[in-house]
Amino acid sequence: MSLAVTDTQHDDGEHASGPLAATRSEGRRGGRARSDRGPRLPEQLPWKQPRMRLNHTEVVSADEIEAIHEASLVILERIGMEFLCPEARSIMREAGAEVDEANGRVRFAREMVVSNVAKAPSEFTMHSWNPQRNLQIGGRWLAYGTVGSAPHYIDRQGVRRTGDREGFRDLLKLAQMLNTVHFIGGYPVEPIDLHHSVRHLLAAHDVLTYTDKQLHCYSLGRQRNRDVLEMARIARGIDHTTLLREPSVFSVVNSNSPLRLDTPMSQGMIEFARHNQPIVMTPFTLAGAMAPITLAGALAQQNAEALAGITFLQCIQPGTPVVYGGFTSNVDMQSGAPAFGTPEYVRTAMIGGQLARRYAIPYRSSNVNAANAVDAQAAYESVFSLWGCVMGGVNFMMHGAGWMEGGLHASLEKMLLDADLLQMVTQMMEPVVVDHDTLAIDTIESVGPGGHFFGTQHTQDRFRHAFYKPLLSDWRNYESWQEAGSPQAPDKAKVLVQRFLDAYEPPVMAPAVREELDAFVARRVAEGGVATDY
Repeated sequence: MSLAVTDTQHDDGEHASGPLAATRSEGRRGGRARSDRGPRLPEQLPWKQPRMRLNHTEVVSADEIEAIHEASLVILERIGMEFLCPEARSIMREAGAEVDEANGRVRFAREMVVSNVAKAPSEFTMHSWNPQRNLQIGGRWLAYGTVGSAPHYIDRQGVRRTGDREGFRDLLKLAQMLNTVHFIGGYPVEPIDLHHSVRHLLAAHDVLTYTDKQLHCYSLGRQRNRDVLEMARIARGIDHTTLLREPSVFSVVNSNSPLRLDTPMSQGMIEFARHNQPIVMTPFTLAGAMAPITLAGALAQQNAEALAGITFLQCIQPGTPVVYGGFTSNVDMQSGAPAFGTPEYVRTAMIGGQLARRYAIPYRSSNVNAANAVDAQAAYESVFSLWGCVMGGVNFMMHGAGWMEGGLHASLEKMLLDADLLQMVTQMMEPVVVDHDTLAIDTIESVGPGGHFFGTQHTQDRFRHAFYKPLLSDWRNYESWQEAGSPQAPDKAKVLVQRFLDAYEPPVMAPAVREELDAFVARRVAEGGVATDY
């Protein structure tokens, strides 16, 4: 096993060098490929962060939201939450919580919860080493991320493989090329071939050098968080004071439902709160398994666990940026397998958004499905999931592109399909312009009854950009489609994935910054990274 940092040259033979945060043309980032690099890529929407301009869907009434809120406070007062980390229990005891050291149970007075949750900011900025990739989190802003934490992936040949660095890098490259992907949501696939002691160093190094999009850190103990924070600081070329002021790395914390927070997660939360870095506090509750089978009961438990984590963070450092995570779905009661993209998931995603708005905290939800292949099931379950989280008011969309098999594998083709869906969502939220020109009364008069509008000047002036252009949809008639070989969406996705990967170029990072980043990772790898038991 080699723990050495890779050379500054990427595996495709191209160096990342140049001024910090310099950008290439949009075409070379994923709009249109250069003519000397093979077939042209499909036209994408330009990189931008969308805003929600539609009314949120509210599944339950304000009184029912208050009932869920009150039930959550009762759960935290009467039952409490188990904190396995002694340091976390000490922090909570000093903050006024009731702590039972015999079983690790922490109980929260409702006043303590309400007052601390109110300290969390309603909006904050996430900073990338390329300032053009900075993101606003909260309000009506949306941000879309990649699939994260899948143990397997489908490779370029369509073979399901255990996660490795090769697949990890391919997914990063595709994410970099897709304008509608805003952040890297953890390891798109777990690079199992990197030893656990140094995986965080080498994987974060890849994220920072293969992409210029937002960086995630797994909260698996204190030292890993410190290492990734230092790497983010180096990549941004800033000092520690600026890092403390400007959130630059996020971490997702999943409580161990029901009602437990483990030690590594707690330690990561402590480190991030002390460094003013955002935590996406996300209970993973499956109704009928890790939570009550009723949606109201599952949501009350989700809300209790989320409020407990947010309260903990504010007790460590008031004003710590947080995101309220909703991830309640159901299980298939015949097999026990998690189900996603279900009517239950859609409703809990929307209600989760109502709860997050109740506390004026940014909201996280996910684009998920349980399909094993990029087929109709994968598409319609993802559309349902997207409808739930977008109309629920999501600000931070985890697993936005590439999630398959209930999170057990990542797919390059699905990432491309999801990018198309996310572009459609973005376009759907664009305002409809209603003015003299768009009402087109004079044009309607000139065409008159029974005519057509193809040849009018009004159409000729607008036809190139009037409508959304899909990445994958095939709008030819049946005969033309059949003559072309009857291609279906997965086939087209496979071809386009290869084109995007062939056209990939690494983002430009200043040579001095890259040298410092490489040196830090090499030193920490040589030191052995983080101690493990294997």
